This record gives sequence, C-alpha cells and structure tokens, in this order.
Amino acid sequence: MRFERKFRVAAIHPRVVEQVVRNHPAGFRTIYPDRQINNVYFDTFTMAAFRENVDGVADRRKFRVRWYGDEVRDIRDPRLEVKIKANLLGRKETHPVDAFSLDDLNGITQVVSGYTRSKNILQPTLLNAYRRSYLGTSCGKFRLTIDWQLRYFPLLLTKHFSQFQHRDEAVVVELKYDEEWDDQAVSRILPYIPFRYSRSSKYVTGLSF
Repeated sequence: MRFERKFRVAAIHPRVVEQVVRNHPAGFRTIYPDRQINNVYFDTFTMAAFRENVDGVADRRKFRVRWYGDEVRDIRDPRLEVKIKANLLGRKETHPVDAFSLDDLNGITQVVSGYTRSKNILQPTLLNAYRRSYLGTSCGKFRLTIDWQLRYFPLLLTKHFSQFQHRDEAVVVELKYDEEWDDQAVSRILPYIPFRYSRSSKYVTGLSF
C-alpha cells in the first residue's frame, strides 16, 4: 500500500503552485504530460462512502469510473477504480469496463455494483473533471500530482449531464509514495512542502457544493 498525502491550496495560481514544487530540494520534475481526468462516482443509497469519509472511518472503499480527455462526453477506455483506504494508507484496484454514455448510466451502474463486497446496489452521485500535472523525483520513490480547474456536476437530482454547475478554484496537491519510504518522506520531502496538510476529498467537496 502507499501513502497519499493531500494539500489543499487556496488563492494561489496553479502555475505558481507548480513552481513552488519544482523548487523543492528533492528535485521534482515532470514525468507525464498534463491531461484532463474525468470521473463518475458511485455510492450506496444511504451515501455510505460519503459519510465514512466525513466521519473519518479508517477502513473504507470508494467506487468511481475514470477516463481521460478534454471532452468529458467522449468516453474512451474507461476504468472502474476501487479506492481502498486503511487510515493514511491506500491502494487501488482497477478493472476495465465498456464505454458508456452520460445520457444513460444504468448499464455502468449495474457493472460497478457487481464489484461491491456486500453486493449493495450503488447509484451515480457525482461527475467531476479537472486538469492534472504529474511530477516525480529522479529516484522514482516519490510522485506528486497537482490538480486544478476542478468542476462538478451532481448526479443525485438528475442523471443527465448538461454542463458543470460548480467550480472549485482551489488547487489540490497530492504526494504519493510506497509505505517503505515513509521515513524518507518525513525527513526529506514533507518538511519542504510549504502547504497545509488536508484530508481534502474531491468527492466530499463536490457533494458539499
């Protein structure tokens, strides 16, 4: 499993945030081109995933279908991602799924529900999209992502996407590394990240709008 430490940065332009990261003594550099990430999140009818996150439940799961591309309706090569958290540690299971349409989420909802441990029926709850930059250290142990242009569309009231209804001006920085490198992260990486640590969750933020 790996650590995923998030930092929510407000009132600072994304490129300024990126420059701050590039000035880190560990030497973070671009490891992959910027791209747009699109997600549909799924939850139980009692909103278990949302409530567990807000309440800080240590062991929890989150279900989302992710695809990449600047046009959110152009869904190519989607993947179901099951995010599994155990306190600060996490891992991700990834499963290929068939392409679908945002105008009809019934089929993909049934597919995602089939991956729940308790076979609970899930429902689509939130659509979001954002830009992501990828940086990493030369040793390959530490990766850092910068997310901005966060946009949200709630799927609880309507299942038919028209346009994003909410925009979050914050920037979300996330440091990711394997559990075995935590001592090095604490001594060499975290002290030089000048942002406040946060339990920031895009899923919780989007539903809170």
